[in-house]
Amino acid sequence: QGLKPVVSTESSALIFGTTTKLASDLPATDSFLGKNKVPDLQKLFQRTDGLPVHLKRGLPDKLLYRTTMALTIGGTIYCLVALYMASQPRNQ
Repeated sequence: QGLKPVVSTESSALIFGTTTKLASDLPATDSFLGKNKVPDLQKLFQRTDGLPVHLKRGLPDKLLYRTTMALTIGGTIYCLVALYMASQPRNQ
């Protein structure tokens, strides 16, 4: 009788019948329709005004920085208090 092949030799039907477009096939107008902001941001971040890079964009950066610092300090204090409470024996 012999061994039968486990995998069929017939090709299966396509699941997704659409063809994909290569980037080189797309017209130049379809790829990006917005304004290039990179030169403006480079000018902003390379200015020598004494501010660190993470604070160069003004008030939103300051709020994010201060919130992050407050959460970090608060989390550290919380962890230290939890460690202190865990290290004390329970009174019965």
